[in-house]
Amino acid sequence: MSSFKFEFPYLFILIPFIWFCFKKCPARSLSIYFPYIDVLIGSKAVKNLWLEGAKWLGVILLIASLASPVVVTTYKNVQHNARDVMLILDSSTSMLERGFDNSHLLRAKFDVVLDVVKSFVKDRKNDRIGLITFADLAFIASPITYDKEFLQTVLSKQKVGIAGKKTALYDALLQSIYMLENSDAKSKIAIVLTDGADTASKTKYEDILKFLKKSKVKLYLIGVGQKDSLDVKKLKELARVSHGKLFLADSKKVLQNIYKNIDKLETSKVKTITYEKYKYYYNFPLVFSIIFLLIYIYFKSIRAIVK
Repeated sequence: MSSFKFEFPYLFILIPFIWFCFKKCPARSLSIYFPYIDVLIGSKAVKNLWLEGAKWLGVILLIASLASPVVVTTYKNVQHNARDVMLILDSSTSMLERGFDNSHLLRAKFDVVLDVVKSFVKDRKNDRIGLITFADLAFIASPITYDKEFLQTVLSKQKVGIAGKKTALYDALLQSIYMLENSDAKSKIAIVLTDGADTASKTKYEDILKFLKKSKVKLYLIGVGQKDSLDVKKLKELARVSHGKLFLADSKKVLQNIYKNIDKLETSKVKTITYEKYKYYYNFPLVFSIIFLLIYIYFKSIRAIVK
């Protein structure tokens, strides 16, 4: 973005003083130092409108040159302290249960969850986000990306049963740890949503705890639905070891508040550094000022001699 300005605009206040001086100041003895100063100041010889115009154009342009006209171009360097976020969604058949959304009781729990997750993704403008869906097995539905439009499309294509019927929670956690560990982001978080205990993982719970202790990945675990179907004790330990947190949601409204809470806990910082480039144009008015003043002095002198 560029803008024009004068560095010393207050110098234009000299114009009325110079006008007053032209009208009232005597030119006695100044000719000793500059023989044509009485001509520049304005004698009572033949007056001519265009000569007066040349004189004042010269003066105004001279002051404009002294005021230093400049074009300032502003550059902004926006630095995002972005996070890498891995979304891990349970797509087992138990996610087909209804009644999770009090305003739409016939909607499947998985569909309600997708709506909330899409809204969360939309708000995380500066982060890279990936998606892992799990049931009998865990698979990467989307790599970690800045392309939120692509991620929204991938989320829309997720279906219950796409990865089987059971719950391979620990396999999904292990996969997310591997992906995030290879990231160069300073902050790495995984948001895990499940409605049941692990029933299909090849990875053992103890091994996941060991990986998390060595890893820099922070886990936010969300248990949805009936608390009895969740292994709350193990989920709490996973959250504790990773310096994260466990949330429980029994409705869409509670789930929305949980994602909002996580959004506040993991706020991305944006730092903007502004640079300004100055390009000076004082030489242009200065050159024209000299030309107009020389024209004025020359023709005024000829008029004085002729007279």
